Amino acid sequence: MTSNHTDCHYCLQSLRGRKYALREENAYCVTCYDSLFANPCEECKQPIECDSKDLAYKGRHWHEGCFKCAKCSHSLVEKPFAAKDELLLCTECYSDEYSSKCFHCQKTIMPGSRKIEFKGSSWHESCFVCQYCRQPLGTKPLITKDNENYCVPCFEKQFAHHCYSCKKVITSGGVTYHDQPWHKECFVCAGCKTQLSGQRFISKDEYPYCVDCFSKLYAKKCAACKKLITALGGAKFISFEERQWHGECFNCAKCSVSLVGQGFLTRQDDVLCHKCGSA
Repeated sequence: MTSNHTDCHYCLQSLRGRKYALREENAYCVTCYDSLFANPCEECKQPIECDSKDLAYKGRHWHEGCFKCAKCSHSLVEKPFAAKDELLLCTECYSDEYSSKCFHCQKTIMPGSRKIEFKGSSWHESCFVCQYCRQPLGTKPLITKDNENYCVPCFEKQFAHHCYSCKKVITSGGVTYHDQPWHKECFVCAGCKTQLSGQRFISKDEYPYCVDCFSKLYAKKCAACKKLITALGGAKFISFEERQWHGECFNCAKCSVSLVGQGFLTRQDDVLCHKCGSA
């Protein structure tokens, strides 16, 4: 190397006719440069002199001939490698020792290749596909059923229930009424449209009604207490000549004995037991 520099910046010896190296625009003879600036080799611990190639990785340095796999000793120069616990390994050795296996094909996922992590398992990107259409899932939304993964459109096509009311897919939860699936928000009172999920309701002509609407629209009044008669809780009622009574209200108008399951007589609007009716 020729230069306008004539003396070594450190030892001040003439550089005429000698090899030298530059650092921060200062010239050094080879001996001074190596003693001052040469990096020690990670493998052999000897300085990497300026006329040798210095291979560096994460702040560590190697001679070209020392840059080898820690297990099989094959050269790593210009080859892919992986690091584990401060050791450098060729991809084959690293895979044998540390690489995860693909959940689908059970083959090694090689270092540097793309992989998918899902529910604690690893997959080759090309193996992580929809069970039905076989298209890659990548980071798309997916649904798992019986340990198989599906893209959302395929899952809905194959397995999802459709709401009886709005005909759209029920993705979670839902209500069953008359053996048909409904969204919770679609299962409403036929009268006031209040949601009925988790509420008491009564069916009439295949339609569900909240208690208030059913009572206003259809419930009869008890001839005795004048209160509404509903079917909630399996309550029993008695009907006679267009009049209805709660079971507990169907009593003799005179002595108040229960007439449920008993013979009775009528006198104008009253119902009487045989004893009171014959008196």
